[in-house]
Amino acid sequence: MNNFDFKNPTKIIFGKDTIEKVNQEIPADAKVLLLYGGGSIKNNGIYDQVKTALADLDVTEFGGIPANPEYATLMDALKVIKEENITYLLAVGGGSVIDGTKFLSAAAVYDGDTPWDILTKNIRTEKGMPFGTVLTLPATGSEMNSGAVITRKETKEKLAMGGPGLFPEFSILDPQVITSIPERQLANGLTDAFTHVLEQYMTYPIGALLQDRFAESILQTLIEVAPTVLKDPTDYKAASNFMWSCTMALNGLIQKGVPTDWAVHAIGHELTALFGIDHARTLAVIAPSHYKFNFESKKEKLAQYAERVWNITESSTDDKAYAAIEKTVDFFHELGIDTKLSDYTKDYEGTAEEISERFTKRGWTKLGEHQSLSPEKVEKIVKMAY
Repeated sequence: MNNFDFKNPTKIIFGKDTIEKVNQEIPADAKVLLLYGGGSIKNNGIYDQVKTALADLDVTEFGGIPANPEYATLMDALKVIKEENITYLLAVGGGSVIDGTKFLSAAAVYDGDTPWDILTKNIRTEKGMPFGTVLTLPATGSEMNSGAVITRKETKEKLAMGGPGLFPEFSILDPQVITSIPERQLANGLTDAFTHVLEQYMTYPIGALLQDRFAESILQTLIEVAPTVLKDPTDYKAASNFMWSCTMALNGLIQKGVPTDWAVHAIGHELTALFGIDHARTLAVIAPSHYKFNFESKKEKLAQYAERVWNITESSTDDKAYAAIEKTVDFFHELGIDTKLSDYTKDYEGTAEEISERFTKRGWTKLGEHQSLSPEKVEKIVKMAY
């Protein structure tokens, strides 16, 4: 196992009817900016619960943060922060709203030329404006980590940011919120969390026995609860296990002491930026091709995954490894997730070359756990995913 440091300061408040506790976590003298997305929280009762809990606080609202949080929209929110002298941010939403809030947390204290530099120059935020979250869609794990991804439509880019100053101070996780989530979004959440685990697990053996089993247990749990979550999101047992699995998939714990990949995300972000494909679905498009292209370097972990998660115990290492990839594709299909780029767009010719060129221009020449994926190899992986 590799050396590591681990600190996660986010307070988790988990369970039924916990949204009412939000006012206990925010300073009484704070000037709060309440951030949310397209307004679904006003239809499902979550908005009313939050507003009731915040009744005694000074609250300004900013809605309309889209899926794949858009830089221009966030810059409008930043103006509100400056004009209203906001001191505390509260994200009520899924990963997009929370990611957007993290950008605002960083941008609010940034004294450089333009907040876009935070993304293009990989500027780590050591201390941002304090914020908390009320999670409404399990998927990204953003409620308990310090990373975010922001989209800029005018340049068709989707870039990551982060830093130790971007952990939420608290996150409220009430599994009851999933009862109003459309099936498509639930399937996305399951796929997103599943792939998050694979990015930290599907590398090569390093003797991190506990970390491997942490990862495998999350994968097994997602597989087990997925049918119930999709069929009956009011099932609290399934909902609670789904929500906690999504959080545990990307709160930093399972990546400590082990090599991690993240090439699937790097490539997938480009597909979202270019075509507007749901983030989770881009991961399902790229992951199978990525594993097949890098089969020799990943087959030991693929075979382990086959045995421990899919109960494939017969045959050779190669056979088990290939079977594991197919089982993963089958799982995505069972969720209603297509796994080829051509399933989402007919305008895919030239996409692989464009992504390769973008990576070259950014200096992203060494991706993956071995830092061996060049833009030329990325091009081949994307073509395999057509």
